[in-house]
Amino acid sequence: MTVTLSSPYTLTALGEFGLISRIASRVAPHESVITGIGDDAAVTALTPGMRLLTSTDMLLENVHFRRAWHHPHTLGRKSLAVSISDIAAMGGIPRWALLSVAIPSDLPLDFIDDFMRGFLELASEYNVTLIGGDTCSSRSGVTISVTIMGEQSPDLIVCRSGARPDDDIWVTGTLGDAALGLTLVEGFNSSQPPDRCRSLSGVEGVDFLLSRLLNPTPRVSVALALAEAGVATAMIDVSDGIRADFGHIAELSGVGGTLLIADLPLSDMFRSLTADLPVIPYYHAISGGEDYEICFTADYSDREKIADCAKKCGIAATRIGIVTKFSGVKVLNRDGTPFTARTEGFNHFT
Repeated sequence: MTVTLSSPYTLTALGEFGLISRIASRVAPHESVITGIGDDAAVTALTPGMRLLTSTDMLLENVHFRRAWHHPHTLGRKSLAVSISDIAAMGGIPRWALLSVAIPSDLPLDFIDDFMRGFLELASEYNVTLIGGDTCSSRSGVTISVTIMGEQSPDLIVCRSGARPDDDIWVTGTLGDAALGLTLVEGFNSSQPPDRCRSLSGVEGVDFLLSRLLNPTPRVSVALALAEAGVATAMIDVSDGIRADFGHIAELSGVGGTLLIADLPLSDMFRSLTADLPVIPYYHAISGGEDYEICFTADYSDREKIADCAKKCGIAATRIGIVTKFSGVKVLNRDGTPFTARTEGFNHFT
């Protein structure tokens, strides 16, 4: 049963330390956490023989989300999910999280409670423990910063730098759903919350696309399976678009790649919602971002092993291209001509 906590107190009346205590009281203990929330620093215990993996992400109001249509519960889930996805992309096991938030003083406590409910709900699903963070006031909207820590045996960690010429390029799941969902929701009145989008648009299945955008699923199990099977030569999560993110692999590996439009995995809902358009908007799948799938490279001889890993984890994996020895990332249409994207991928400063 889902319970939404509510309080007669305001954030101003509660104060910073009252808010921290309110959050800490909802965090379950874990055997790996020796000292958690409340001290100057957290103390955790790594599993013997493991290496520490650390990543951080920020979500800014009106850049990454809008309060008008992002429910605080799913915002809490997404805030942690995008960070867990980074640990997954290294073949790691997520363990601990630090959460820092800058909050307008007039933000309702119900918003914070619902946000934390979603955050801690997802943390429980992935066995992640919140061990600290920071809070402060904001005069320019909500800012969320999550630092995620995980662990993995050094011989199983997968970096972006291991791709080799003639490796296959793979991606899990489907591409473009989140970007298409964003296009749809931005076409509605921004004052309408996402649960009204279906009735506003009259488009069947818009809830699926919104779920992919607002409540992504980090692909921990399949990334871990690929790492343990020793088949992934390089790996990255797809946050900025498959072209841009594979480009990061190519750059660090000193290689290039060719992606094939005909092989991109598109969901049934994506195909259904774009079926009546004169041209399928492949740019959503190529450059849209926020899919949080796993893009990886692997030797062609490991195709059967990869299929087994994907099947055991219940998530599809699709070959979408090949690594080349020449620099640069090409995207080819079905007829072999170059595909021209609107953008290379998401970039904060362009």
